[in-house]
Amino acid sequence: MILGFIGTGNISSDVVTGICNSNIKFKKIFISPRNKKKAYKLKKKFKKVFVAKSNQDVIDKSDWVCLGILPEVGEKIIPNLNFKAKQVIISFISTINYAKLKKIINKKVKIVRAIPMPPISLGKGPIAIFPPDKQVKNFLDKIGTTIEIKSEKLSKNFWATSGTMAAFYELLKVLSDWLVKKGLKRNQAQQYITSLYSALAELAAVNSKKDLKYFVAESQTPGGLNWQGVNQLRKSGYYKSLEKTINSILKRLNQK
Repeated sequence: MILGFIGTGNISSDVVTGICNSNIKFKKIFISPRNKKKAYKLKKKFKKVFVAKSNQDVIDKSDWVCLGILPEVGEKIIPNLNFKAKQVIISFISTINYAKLKKIINKKVKIVRAIPMPPISLGKGPIAIFPPDKQVKNFLDKIGTTIEIKSEKLSKNFWATSGTMAAFYELLKVLSDWLVKKGLKRNQAQQYITSLYSALAELAAVNSKKDLKYFVAESQTPGGLNWQGVNQLRKSGYYKSLEKTINSILKRLNQK
């Protein structure tokens, strides 16, 4: 199998890294030269990665092609690209839906929309895909946990929640910055905060059959520190604001 990537931004780089560090069997990976710095960094790091001459060159040399470009870039360049019949196309583009993508590609190819997250570079994290596809699922399961979505409308909810990723890192930053202000060294503060939240998420993941409200209840005692923390944030409208933000992101997705 020969893989191709059009767009060499952060998410494509993470996926390429995840593939190269996995047990996936492939011959070569061709990446577009659009972001030269990241493209040649990947080429230098992995011996099976090659920088193609152009986007069309990526398509011509690949069996599977991943689209990791911005929506406005995709709408501009994809109609001018000539895909091969029976090629597998995996799109990471957030706001170009399946029907529109199928129309602008205009070839008899297999198209799957996927939502990979940065931890895919470590072989971890969820990857929501639409439509369900056994071949693509088996491939992506080697670099993450694939979740097949039967409805594109439902899949937009996953895109919306993925829009909180930067907000999560901002939370970690605020907490670690607070510790630094209190006198801790930056590396100690970040190590503590990232380890804490990583462990909390892992505990919930290991016990994923339990409703998350169980963990909310179990991690606090009436009048305790966590009781104060969660209730003060509730009263301030913190969680309502989060829900409002996700709804706003979903509204944006539904307009496309």
